[in-house]
Amino acid sequence: MEFLIDGIYSAFLLVLALDQELVRVVVVSLKVSASSTVIAGMLGIPFGFWVATAEFHGRRFLITCLNTLMALPTVVIGLLGYALLSRRGLLGAFDLLYSQPAIILGQIILILPLVTSLMIAAISRIDERYRRTALTLGANRRQSALVIFKEARFGILAAIIAAYGRVVSEVGISMMLGGNIRGFTRTMTTAMALEYDKGLFALAMALGLVLVGLSFGMNLLFHFFQGKIGR
Repeated sequence: MEFLIDGIYSAFLLVLALDQELVRVVVVSLKVSASSTVIAGMLGIPFGFWVATAEFHGRRFLITCLNTLMALPTVVIGLLGYALLSRRGLLGAFDLLYSQPAIILGQIILILPLVTSLMIAAISRIDERYRRTALTLGANRRQSALVIFKEARFGILAAIIAAYGRVVSEVGISMMLGGNIRGFTRTMTTAMALEYDKGLFALAMALGLVLVGLSFGMNLLFHFFQGKIGR
């Protein structure tokens, strides 16, 4: 018990002192996680909207595949990414392996099915009468789509937050495609694993506190906007 208390106390001191190594790792994590979430959102939100509103052959099978990919282990994506980005891989000429773009690419693959599936679920919950009423009142397809987006705004925001939480806490992709290079591709989760192996529990616990704080802050932000927009 004393060991745990000492570890938490030391971790708090590192956070309050804005330890350089801690800040460097947090900045890299925020950069790659935010980038992958934004790109996945830009791709997944319109794709999910199209799947939810269109009627085409194989739609149910596509949704089943997307739901299955949501549970894909990060190490599997890391292996696939390594095969693509290694020198003998399809994208080896771009020399992306062990770089931040490699991590971002892997994380996009990880959360794109999540964003798309949650977007489909959010749109599917919207009453079809909203769209029909908008069309009856003279709205075009774009305007009726905006009406549906407005009604599904909380579901879309929840999808983005869930996707960000998924990538900021993953370790397999960051380790396998980033290489855990200090100051360049070392993220909070890979740094925690490394510091634990080295027996430096204070820094590992400090990173854990920051990670929990970020997750808590994102949820607070979501509830704030939910209350603000819902009034």
